[in-house]
Amino acid sequence: MQPFKALIVEDEFTSRLILQSSLQKYGEVHIAVNGQEAIEAVNHATELNAPYDLICLDMIMPEMTGQEALKAIRERENKAGIAPNNIAKIIMTTSVSDGKSVITAFKEQCDAYMIKPIDQKKLLQHLRNFKLI
Repeated sequence: MQPFKALIVEDEFTSRLILQSSLQKYGEVHIAVNGQEAIEAVNHATELNAPYDLICLDMIMPEMTGQEALKAIRERENKAGIAPNNIAKIIMTTSVSDGKSVITAFKEQCDAYMIKPIDQKKLLQHLRNFKLI
């Protein structure tokens, strides 16, 4: 399996560090600290024809929520003509486990939803299910 390219979107340092250390074993990892930076990173990667394979997207962030960023990312992928089987796998990460947030995230086409602190075994299982590792 070839290395994947991941984007971690997280405003909290410790959560960012944990995800980064988990994912960098398997590929290239970029960091964004809010939803606006995430959209800029996705746009840049798409323009370079080197889109992200995986995006770990925090739900609650300053400037733009994870839900808003998720919607914008999916719109950008659609506008760029990226085939549905080639779009980034997006894992929403959050300390919020209310049903409405989960339903909204899946309506906006996230691929998984994980409650913090991130369970490393579950994260790796998602990566296997997505065929990234």
